[in-house]
Amino acid sequence: METLYFCLGLVALVIGAELLVRGSSRLALSCGVSPLVVGLTIVAFGTSAPEVAVSVGSAIHGNSDIAIGNVVGSNIFNVLFILGVSALITPLVVHAQILRQEVPIMIASSLLLLAFAADGNLSFGESAAFAILLVAYTVFLIRQSRRQTAAMKAELTANAEPAARAHGHWSIQVVLVIVGLGFLVLGADWLVASATHFARELGVSDLVIGLTIVAAGTSLPEVATSITAAIRGQRDIAIGNVIGSNTFNILGCLGATGMVAKNGLPIADSMLSFDLWVMLAVAFLCLPLFFTGRRIARWEGFFLLASYVAYTAWSVLAAQQHAALATLQWALLWVALPVCGVLLTLSLLPSKKTAAE
Repeated sequence: METLYFCLGLVALVIGAELLVRGSSRLALSCGVSPLVVGLTIVAFGTSAPEVAVSVGSAIHGNSDIAIGNVVGSNIFNVLFILGVSALITPLVVHAQILRQEVPIMIASSLLLLAFAADGNLSFGESAAFAILLVAYTVFLIRQSRRQTAAMKAELTANAEPAARAHGHWSIQVVLVIVGLGFLVLGADWLVASATHFARELGVSDLVIGLTIVAAGTSLPEVATSITAAIRGQRDIAIGNVIGSNTFNILGCLGATGMVAKNGLPIADSMLSFDLWVMLAVAFLCLPLFFTGRRIARWEGFFLLASYVAYTAWSVLAAQQHAALATLQWALLWVALPVCGVLLTLSLLPSKKTAAE
């Protein structure tokens, strides 16, 4: 039955992602809102619904490790895995607004989480502050989008696929978005439940489950949505979905979770000393990655994906105090880090983006 739920969850995610991307991109044109803003709000918040459901449910049942681990692990997974796979499919062009506005907001949210968590607990007041900031951020995005010039809107309409203009009333697109979100949430729920069952059979701790299995499972809607958007050429939605989801995970998911928790959310020592810093480093990594040429090339996608594999291996081996941990630590210190330094140096070369393909 667990294997059946896992397979059904994958099918539901594929269907949901297709409906969500199709409906949201057409809805953007119908309402005069840019696809980037739709990706940063409707799609990003919608695909983060599983994170909210899992974290809130975990907090209510007193399992703060899964609640916090789910958010932190999802943010790491979103950038390293989703952008990595999406860039391997097709190089991703980075919108100027993402670079100058959305990435700094994501970094600021990550820094604020680190500051709030420094005392080992995320209180009700701190969680409420997250929720207030989310509302302000969403209102700001919508107002900013409505100030677009007529020329920009005309360009968006001219470049849209013919089917997006041909299909009729905006209400149809809203139905597509809602049905798509329903499939995504249902599929993610089945996948997380089955994957968590498999993980517990292997004797992995709740924190590691939250950081890896649950985080990856609840991020599968983002995976399906971003990959589908990349394949369909809607790259603003592909990248905006990831950056918007990371911001929403901190402000929205932890905001709601911390407010329903009875005594706040306690933060594990290992989370404070390692995983939160990895999440922050991944957020900062987006700056040099996005800045040069405003494009994520295929080789950079491979680099992101390899980084996620290394992080996951480290988390699992460290939790089990496995004998292979020392070997992995040596490889990361003396092989991976020097290679990362070389790659980041190469990314500063002016010619590398044009030669990427």
